[in-house]
Amino acid sequence: MSREQLCLALDVDNQFIAKKLVQELSDYVGIFKIGFQLFVAEGPQIISAIRNSGSEIFLDLKFHDIPNTVAEVSRVVTGLGVSMFNIHAVGGIDMMTAAVKAASSEAKHIGIEKPKVLAVTLLTSLDEYALQDQLRVKDTVQDYVVHLALLAKKSGIDGVIASPQEIGLIRSTCGPNFIIGTPGIRMPDSSPDDQKRTLAPKQAIDAGATFIIVGRPIRNAKDPVMAAKEILNELE
Repeated sequence: MSREQLCLALDVDNQFIAKKLVQELSDYVGIFKIGFQLFVAEGPQIISAIRNSGSEIFLDLKFHDIPNTVAEVSRVVTGLGVSMFNIHAVGGIDMMTAAVKAASSEAKHIGIEKPKVLAVTLLTSLDEYALQDQLRVKDTVQDYVVHLALLAKKSGIDGVIASPQEIGLIRSTCGPNFIIGTPGIRMPDSSPDDQKRTLAPKQAIDAGATFIIVGRPIRNAKDPVMAAKEILNELE
């Protein structure tokens, strides 16, 4: 089960590095995440290249626009055959509902399973100070994240992306079947980098995360395979 709970962020800027990581790590990683960096560098064809390896793909482009625009891009993304993609919860109920309806309609039209649609709550690079002083949101981080998660669930969204520190609250509020993908994962002896709200892998899973998203601790390791194995061993 633990392999399916590990998602690797392919935050690289060329297909050769991405394919090498997929080839090396597909036995240990169940989901590969394609974000802005790789998608902008290589375009949609990188999705096909990774799909051909038999791996699950999470397209992490965090769509946020008016409902019609997000609906149309959700339709296009569904046709690419990804397993899941995400949008920003702060786009509101109308935007999130439009994304889910478009993905469902397109999947039915072309005869495939609908990709999971996830909503980003609050980026893990933001903390209490940034939320209240810079964004002028007076809620605590935890209250704000739970509020956005509930909006997402009300909109028909399959789950959320949230920091490890909000997992327990989201799980208890949104129920056992709500997907929670968790970035900001760091081993106890590794640097937090630019992440403000972090947790170790097993702590995140034990708190109720569906899957964890790991990037630099695996990608930048001297031996990425060994780094992935260490995380799996901790989860087990």
